[in-house]
Amino acid sequence: MTMNRHGRKQTILMFPWLGHGHISPFLELSKKLINTNLFDIYICSTPANLNSIKKPFGKEYGSAIQLIELHLPTLPELPPELHTTNGLPPHLMPVLKKAFDMASDRFARVMKTLQPDLLIYDIIQPWAPVAAAALEIPSLVFITTSAAATMVHFHLSTRTGIALPFPKIYYRSYEYARILKSLENKDKEKDLVMECVNRSSGLVLVKSFKDIEGKYCDYLSVLTDKKIVPVGPLVADPSPVEDVKQNSVIQWVDTKATGSTVFVSFGSEYFLSNDDLEEIAYGLELSNVNFIWVLRFPKVDQRKLSLSEALPFGFLERPINARLVEEVGIGVEVVRDENGRLSREKMAAVVQHVVASKSGEVVREKAKKMSADLSVKGEEEIDAVVVELLQLCRRGGGGGRRRRSEIKKTKSEAIAIGPYCAVKGEV
Repeated sequence: MTMNRHGRKQTILMFPWLGHGHISPFLELSKKLINTNLFDIYICSTPANLNSIKKPFGKEYGSAIQLIELHLPTLPELPPELHTTNGLPPHLMPVLKKAFDMASDRFARVMKTLQPDLLIYDIIQPWAPVAAAALEIPSLVFITTSAAATMVHFHLSTRTGIALPFPKIYYRSYEYARILKSLENKDKEKDLVMECVNRSSGLVLVKSFKDIEGKYCDYLSVLTDKKIVPVGPLVADPSPVEDVKQNSVIQWVDTKATGSTVFVSFGSEYFLSNDDLEEIAYGLELSNVNFIWVLRFPKVDQRKLSLSEALPFGFLERPINARLVEEVGIGVEVVRDENGRLSREKMAAVVQHVVASKSGEVVREKAKKMSADLSVKGEEEIDAVVVELLQLCRRGGGGGRRRRSEIKKTKSEAIAIGPYCAVKGEV
């Protein structure tokens, strides 16, 4: 652990979007910063979201990171237990975003009471940096997807008609058709991302590292006129296995030869179509390899959804991430047909190639090397991030000193911020 030779610790408030794929990187970044002994960290989210991250803290961080509950307005279709994307029926995603935006005044009260030295926020709430600026507190946007995907987003929005200067990063025709459809009648999510980046205080944090995405970070910097600061891959440490079913799976894997089993997962918020589900299932069977497949199903919902409702937040960036993985050489894409349909035969061929064939050995070796490099490179990136954050904290007008002396605690040791939000104390 780094010794603190810089005086008092700087206070940072983390404010992610309500999806697990967003709150998890914010949590891992918080852990990295806590390890420097230079920062006090608070994470603000809904009770439904915070309950899901308490267990991964463990004893090491349970007393170091404090959680702030933000209660969203209760809308008729959206009770408090649905104030998270986890298990949220797709048609309620716009409702959740609306409730999140309606909580902007409540978040402003959190900022005024806590008065951190720095706010780190997500790409969907441009009102968060506004609340910070009103208190002369610097704020940074943290992009939890790849620099390449963000770069493409900004290029398409600001360099219309100009070819992307990276031929290996592209959309296929059927993917581009989806993008055009999503942009019809003004793509609100696109506007939110650009607003959030534009309001960031000179820097943009990205979950990436330079060895993989250096050139994409550089071009993103040109497009945004901001310094792009990679924070590393932020890979979570494995948690102790306590669940009986989970333990049985691990025992099963232990009986298989090293490198012979495929883990299949498409993210915490993506539900496969019936067609994709069938082709992947048959493809895995045809590949004749061992596999573990994490399947998720939405709650029963008979509504016909629009494209923006049906696709999870950030879904249209995933093809770019697939091209990036292939460019780096640690994966092979299963190419769909011109209509975007999967083929079980192609699925089986790619799995066989990567897992079992001699020709796939290059991919396997690169993946092993990348895995070994992640922790080393990640620490190097965090060292650079710490320098930037300390400089920004000291330039701002945050009230870290005043916060400690002025905030009053209730009998339950929760910090009273108002009727709709309170600090839960140590996790």
